[in-house]
Amino acid sequence: MTAFQPLAGIRVLDFTAVIMGPLGTQILADMGAEVTVIETPTGDANRHMAAGPDPNVSGVTMNLMRNKRSVVLDVHTAEGRRILEQLVAESDVFVTNLRPGSRARARLTFEDLVTHRKDLVWVAAAGYDPNSANADDPAYDDIIQAATGFVDTNDRAGLSPVLSPVLIADKVSGMVLAQAVLAGLLHRERTGEGSETILAMYDLLRGFLLVEHGVGAIPEPQLGPAGYPRLLSRERRPLRTADGGLVAILAYERHHFEGLIRIGGRLDMLDDERFVSRQGRLEHIDLLYREYQRLALEHTTEEFLAACHRESVPAHAVATLDDVINGLPIVDHPTLGKYRLTPSLAAGVPVDMAPRRAAPLLGENGREVLAELGYSDAEIDALEDSGVLGRYRSSRE
Repeated sequence: MTAFQPLAGIRVLDFTAVIMGPLGTQILADMGAEVTVIETPTGDANRHMAAGPDPNVSGVTMNLMRNKRSVVLDVHTAEGRRILEQLVAESDVFVTNLRPGSRARARLTFEDLVTHRKDLVWVAAAGYDPNSANADDPAYDDIIQAATGFVDTNDRAGLSPVLSPVLIADKVSGMVLAQAVLAGLLHRERTGEGSETILAMYDLLRGFLLVEHGVGAIPEPQLGPAGYPRLLSRERRPLRTADGGLVAILAYERHHFEGLIRIGGRLDMLDDERFVSRQGRLEHIDLLYREYQRLALEHTTEEFLAACHRESVPAHAVATLDDVINGLPIVDHPTLGKYRLTPSLAAGVPVDMAPRRAAPLLGENGREVLAELGYSDAEIDALEDSGVLGRYRSSRE
């Protein structure tokens, strides 16, 4: 199917920061939306997350900010506010991840902005429900993981009660933010009306976790404890092979179980009443995982993977982060050199992955954006001189 840009022509004003909001708008940008990011003079936090080819462009930023434009704007000044309102009037979508109190103080609520664009699709994400007692509490990924049961699932699985080494709360919320924008645009297409959507990370992550981990605790009265047994098995881990390799397997269906048992030569287990049904295998999952580990140790990684393939058992060698990164395509940034392009999360549409715009340097597009609003070069110069508009300077100057 030919790649296309389903959001071409849609303008998004991005007032988000760090990972959650920028990931959501990256998805929209990959789908063709024209995303303009409003930044502070120091730049968004993701610009300084580890190393990068420029002091204000980290490796994270090179993909998170692709297909976007950057404007450094002091919205606390009267002129900066006027420019912001002009940008809102020209935008289809406004997104922010400021907390409710901060949104109100900055006059960025739906009521504040809809006066400048009647059919504005306005989406905000924060930590908690705006009507809850902790609506204005700070909510970072680590905090939301702890509050929603992610740490507890590790503890129940016999692991240390640690935080996930992935920013799962931010990224799940960012993907939902993109969905909310798409829903708002569809609503506007059908009704001609704008919309206001508020997302709470706490609620999104509870819903995400409890898809499977609610299990028997969901009915009332409860029919069993929370936590999906197979995922909480203390034996659930990649299998070590004879040559020290690691292989992940999943014997989900009966024929997967049978295939592994044939590989291991334990044909007696095929008639064992404990393993005849899915429920029986689930109840004895620890025993099965130990048996699978025993048989993996009898084969090299190559032999074990070949046997699993022959028996149609889902299996894959454990890849390192370096393996994954080295498998990405290399593309050119016009000023910062080569970098590796991460896959788009705009799933479901054949998006053209060649970036229309490389990640901008801090404030790179300020003059361009204001010129589109009708400002003359002299007016833009004055705004830069006053500090209302950040003056872009290439790192190579």
